[in-house]
Amino acid sequence: MKLLIDFFPIFLFFAAFKIWGIYIATAVAIAATVAQIGYLHFKHGKVEPMQWLSLGVIVLFGGATLLSQSDTFIKWKPTVLYWLMGGALLGGQLFFRKNLLKSLMGAQMDLPESAWRTMNWSWTGFFAVMGVLNLWVAYNFDTDTWVTFKLFGGMGLMFVFVLAQALYLSRYMKDTEDTKGPQA
Repeated sequence: MKLLIDFFPIFLFFAAFKIWGIYIATAVAIAATVAQIGYLHFKHGKVEPMQWLSLGVIVLFGGATLLSQSDTFIKWKPTVLYWLMGGALLGGQLFFRKNLLKSLMGAQMDLPESAWRTMNWSWTGFFAVMGVLNLWVAYNFDTDTWVTFKLFGGMGLMFVFVLAQALYLSRYMKDTEDTKGPQA
């Protein structure tokens, strides 16, 4: 359910683009993100900082797209969001000596520091590459191709990356059978 809520604005943006074009789709994405944040706040009483950041970026870049009637701004939105997320991970590590991934997920996973560091750097690199890739598609292909890439390409690459992370992390996960001892 959480995944559906997270991708709700992207799915609506894609559908609205296919029916009405980029400007209506942009307005729909802004409205859907506001609705998403409202729902999360009402349902859980709090909204994650990255979701607030996403709302700010879509309102800023989507608003600029609608006001200027130029799709350039909305095409930059994913890149800015990727680079802000990667920059937060990088800045946390370099300037504050804090691994933000470990802060967010440390209660769910018990990993050695080297694994946390590797995860932090790999996510930082992934976000940097995704930002560049988004701009490459935006400036080298038509808007229809970019919108399709934004949904399917971005989600597909994220899925492959998360799968690779899971394979990497599997070496650190303890098997529950091994920790219980021999069966009687």
